[in-house]
Amino acid sequence: MTRTSDINGKLDDLRMRHRILDDQIAALEAKYTNNQLKIQRLKRKKLALKDEISRLQTSLLPDIIA
Repeated sequence: MTRTSDINGKLDDLRMRHRILDDQIAALEAKYTNNQLKIQRLKRKKLALKDEISRLQTSLLPDIIA
C-alpha cells in the first residue's frame, strides 16, 4: 500500500468515528439528560478527531512554493 492510500484509509476511519460521535451527542441532547459532562467529553473527542482529520488532509497536499 502506498502512503496516500494509507492516509486515505485512516481519514475514512476518522470520519466514520466523527459521525458516530456526532450521532451520540445528538441522541444525548435529544433525551434532555442532565449529563452535560458526558456530552462535553464527547464533544472534545469529536474536536480532536476533526483536528486529526485536518492534519492528515494537509499532509496529503503537495508542498508548493509560491
